[in-house]
Amino acid sequence: MDVDYLRGWIGGRETVRDIITERLVREYAAMMDNEPGGAEAPLALHWCLAPPAAKASELGPDGHAARGGFLPPVPLPRRMWAGGQLNFQNRLRVGDGVKRVSKIFDVTVKEGRTGVLCFVTLQHEISTDTGLAITERQDLVYRPLAVAPSGTAKPDQLPRPQWRRARKADPVLLFRYSALTFNGHRIHYDRPYATAAENYPGLVVHGPLQAAWLLDFATEIKGAAPLQFSFRGVNPLFDFQSFELCARDADDGLQLWVQTSEGARTMDAKAQW
Repeated sequence: MDVDYLRGWIGGRETVRDIITERLVREYAAMMDNEPGGAEAPLALHWCLAPPAAKASELGPDGHAARGGFLPPVPLPRRMWAGGQLNFQNRLRVGDGVKRVSKIFDVTVKEGRTGVLCFVTLQHEISTDTGLAITERQDLVYRPLAVAPSGTAKPDQLPRPQWRRARKADPVLLFRYSALTFNGHRIHYDRPYATAAENYPGLVVHGPLQAAWLLDFATEIKGAAPLQFSFRGVNPLFDFQSFELCARDADDGLQLWVQTSEGARTMDAKAQW
């Protein structure tokens, strides 16, 4: 892997636009099993806006667009959304025209337990006619297929949650979220591909979907949307696993996590007001 070549993508920019329609809000709320919330858009709806729309002939075997273009062409087969941070300046609203300016901030290569890892960090600025609404750091990780991820991550020594809520993810939910975000990655809806080609034990629950659940959970607990929300994937979560959203007070906000029935974390998060 030519790291210097990949780092040549640093500083690259992309600007895209979209409109928050009533239909998108209604369908997103239905997918989340919520009622539409009036004029304000759901907090994580921006992940459904202006997704890359590669033609069918331009897709790779995993359902993603072929490597290259705005994102660097990292020659590792497994791409995952590792985490990120959101800072909310203003709420998005139904009918808003939205502009997202994205920048490749960094490209780094490290050695992990399963081999070489490539991290790509993006920065997004999301704005409407009234000004800046959201700034976001997005962390992508590219990794090899050398080791099959286990469906039973080791139990963690987790604190006792003050709030907890059982959720479930099934193939219909994962398909609907993939459709709303125009995410063609086959690990989320194509079980034969996920198990045979990428060595997963089942369908993979999207990282941003887990983050959206935790963000909504934090808002419900405190009665107001946080000003800052950060999250990090810890282990894969699969459609056949039972899990809960968990939260407890921290000195500067809420500590949140997704926890399987075996007691393993799949995502950590922090919300601050």
